[in-house]
Amino acid sequence: MNATEAVSICRKKLEKVTPLCTDCGRICGAACCRPMEAEETGMLLFPGEQALYEGKPEWKIQKAGQDLLIICTGECDREERPLSCRMFPLLPMEDQDSVRAYMDERARYVCPLVPSGVQGVRPEFRETIEECGRILLENPETRSFLHHLRLENEALRTLRKDWRVTHGRQQDQTDTEYRE
Repeated sequence: MNATEAVSICRKKLEKVTPLCTDCGRICGAACCRPMEAEETGMLLFPGEQALYEGKPEWKIQKAGQDLLIICTGECDREERPLSCRMFPLLPMEDQDSVRAYMDERARYVCPLVPSGVQGVRPEFRETIEECGRILLENPETRSFLHHLRLENEALRTLRKDWRVTHGRQQDQTDTEYRE
């Protein structure tokens, strides 16, 4: 299966499954969908996902280092959301011989679900993220991308913890090893 097919399957699986039983955007005013003031922000596209936006001028895609970023205007057709949006605030990560869903460190200052950890989302959502992780790991491009995201997530977590130690701050309840 190629990367576009793997991403398409995962997008379909996450079409109706959300972190909460209700629209979680109502809790925070859809903070994850709002662009930052005076800045173009967005979500990373998975390998092969750009092909799903070809011929759709309402979506702006730009380079972000070695990755592609789809720029968020704050409003979109839910059926067209990129996979990163559908998975937010979780990431599937390879954990020894399995795949587990972890909190995405980039969500820490955006998403009010983060302090509750992975247990704060619906089990069905977490399980679907893990299932998608297994699918994405079957393709070499998406596998490499997930590995890159894991390294980035771990680096952000370490940086945050080191900053707390350096500045004499106490750990908060979300500083524990990827909460379950």
